[in-house]
Amino acid sequence: MSKDHFQLTAVEALPDYWLRLTYADGRTFEVDLRPWIETPAVLHALQDPALFARARLGFVGRSVDWIEGELDLGADNLRNLAIEQAGGIGHERIWNWLHDTGLTLDQAAEALGISRRMLIYYRDGEKPIPRSIWLACLGWEAVRPTGHSLPQRIPSAREYAALHS
Repeated sequence: MSKDHFQLTAVEALPDYWLRLTYADGRTFEVDLRPWIETPAVLHALQDPALFARARLGFVGRSVDWIEGELDLGADNLRNLAIEQAGGIGHERIWNWLHDTGLTLDQAAEALGISRRMLIYYRDGEKPIPRSIWLACLGWEAVRPTGHSLPQRIPSAREYAALHS
């Protein structure tokens, strides 16, 4: 992806497995990597404080590298994680929602009441996802409306289970 907002310009390893990340769009994030490096075995090596401290910019700022060609994390994934940890809604949620629902961009934009272009901005991380848009995604998932009419009420737990069985 050639988006500047996913290109890192600086990375700094901080104590307790945190990173400070600065992106080409001028935004700086601090991200806690402890949950990530505790789970998948491939990242366990980063639990070594000396190795973690060697964090550096990867190729053209598209990753944070620890061991070149062996141990790195993508700048887009790190930005998504940082946004989520700060209480925002990361762009990967839109990607996953589109995949899970099977909606096309046009169908999804219509379902959310926004333009196709705005949905692409959200999906690609070019604009922050408003909480109302994410709640609309969750609402659509809950009721799975058909046609152009919206449901008049929220389904009960039993009805919801039947919709998703």
